[in-house]
Amino acid sequence: MTVKIVIGHRLGKGQAVADGVRAAGGEPVLIAGPGADMKVGDVMAAEGAALGISFCGSGGAGAVTAKAKYGHDIEFGMRSAQAGVTAVEQGRTVLGFGFLDSEELGFKVTQALLKKLGEDAS
Repeated sequence: MTVKIVIGHRLGKGQAVADGVRAAGGEPVLIAGPGADMKVGDVMAAEGAALGISFCGSGGAGAVTAKAKYGHDIEFGMRSAQAGVTAVEQGRTVLGFGFLDSEELGFKVTQALLKKLGEDAS
């Protein structure tokens, strides 16, 4: 099963997270340019993505915007890959982090999402 995961980083980064998503079998959609976190909900809708990951200093602006605009179930202010895994297990569809551009985060969150989607399908 391949799932799309949208990544938006306030400073235009996110490549390491995208590498982790890809390594775990997901399809990353990395939004280019500064302020990308504020576009996560829009790009998720356009791409039909299962999950969005937003990065900014506080770890919340992009996720809160996606909730306000599209009604996504969100978790924000997170600072670790494990917090993201827990949020996915709880059914959150947009995750807000501080600046945590790591391959580990993309890999673990994608694994958790694939597991969750497999469980929901059975």
